[in-house]
Amino acid sequence: METVEPRQAMRARRPTRVSAAAVARAAGVSTATVSYVMNGKVGVSAETRTHVLAVARELGFTPRGGEAVDPGRSRVIALVQPNIVNPTYPRFAQAIISAGAAVGYQVFIATTQDQRPALEHITATLVNREVDGVILSAAFREDASALRTLRAARIPYVYLSRRSLFLEGDFAGADDATAAGELMEHVLGHGHTEVATVVGPRFSSASSVREAAFVRTAGRHGVRISGARKISTELDNNGGRRAAQRLFALDTPPRAVVCGSDEMAIGVMEFAVEHGIRVPEDVAVTGCDGTPHYTAGLINLTTIVQPHEEMATAAFGMLMRRIERPTLPRQERILPHRLHLGRTCGCAAASV
Repeated sequence: METVEPRQAMRARRPTRVSAAAVARAAGVSTATVSYVMNGKVGVSAETRTHVLAVARELGFTPRGGEAVDPGRSRVIALVQPNIVNPTYPRFAQAIISAGAAVGYQVFIATTQDQRPALEHITATLVNREVDGVILSAAFREDASALRTLRAARIPYVYLSRRSLFLEGDFAGADDATAAGELMEHVLGHGHTEVATVVGPRFSSASSVREAAFVRTAGRHGVRISGARKISTELDNNGGRRAAQRLFALDTPPRAVVCGSDEMAIGVMEFAVEHGIRVPEDVAVTGCDGTPHYTAGLINLTTIVQPHEEMATAAFGMLMRRIERPTLPRQERILPHRLHLGRTCGCAAASV
């Protein structure tokens, strides 16, 4: 025979609704702070927001009306990179993932392989996924169609290392022109006059600026770099190897190859060694990134050291501020670089 529980017993078993005041007490903040967090308002630090949300979830707090905690936020950002083969990009990714985890954000990573249609498809996907913001190290210098997709959806973005010239945005990176000029000055200081340059795709603002600075600096010293000695290729090891194959097949091969990335420099050196060309005795080779593995004693590549972790963390901080305050003035952070003098240019192992 079926029995019916008394109304008083049912009422007694019903879970008590957790109040905002209870969340405030448990989190050690004011009720107003809890209200600000739950309504997505500015004025609360990222650390406090993360703490309050964690406490709210643990207590089972549900805002009035049953909305999800932290309404209007997915707590997911995207990082769009050219590839994850070049060691620079995993370093960016790890720094951003760590920074995101510290404030309760997940990071969605996508790669374009430096293909414009891929970037357009990715940005459309990110809009559909309702990410809170995007960090771009794969922007195209003279194109902004994909970025307009983000702007139309009111999704904030930050440029990391490279940027579009057609659409303004927050930027974190290095002074590529100054760094490239310093590197070329050093190579020319060894007395080289037969010099070639190898950079990544010229639609990358970073690659384009580095190449221009290489050529301009050499020109000031009476060294002309043009034609077959000025190569743009894929921003990876294979790109460096293909560039080396072309350069060392010239009637007068270069005695110095100045590269726009460490990974391309490694490709140039691998090809050289395989074909009996000694580095640095027959050809000096330099990079431009400062990847720890390549600057360490085994290879000791002469290169520009960029603060990858600091650049990526700065970009993440800018994005968080842009998410909180969309009308902020445009932000820019130029992080300091340094010239590492290794053995591949002909120097004794040292670091300046």
